[in-house]
Amino acid sequence: MSPDDVYELFQNGTRLLEEHDFHAAAVPLSRARELEPDKASIREALGRALFGSQRYAEAVAEFEAIVERAPTNDYALFCLGRSLQQLGRHSEARKPLALACCLRPERQDYRLYRDRSRDRAA
Repeated sequence: MSPDDVYELFQNGTRLLEEHDFHAAAVPLSRARELEPDKASIREALGRALFGSQRYAEAVAEFEAIVERAPTNDYALFCLGRSLQQLGRHSEARKPLALACCLRPERQDYRLYRDRSRDRAA
């Protein structure tokens, strides 16, 4: 497939994501990820679609892949932590949520979920 085909898959997936059709969005975004596994933008959109479809374990894998390549990506850290929380893995969620808070201390939502994980892990 050409780069234009991958871009079209990504555009279609993000449009569906914006329409909150998470299950449908995961289909073209998964295909785009297969073709371009190193594209953080594709993996982030796919992670969001998977999270929205309550496929949290798969979302964890996508956000972990982003964080592995970009450990200071606050949004990917936050989404990783939230996905872990949804799986009931609050102890594991603490680190990525704490890092996201350190990188973006002005984000109240980051602090809220960090604190929830801290409380539930205790």
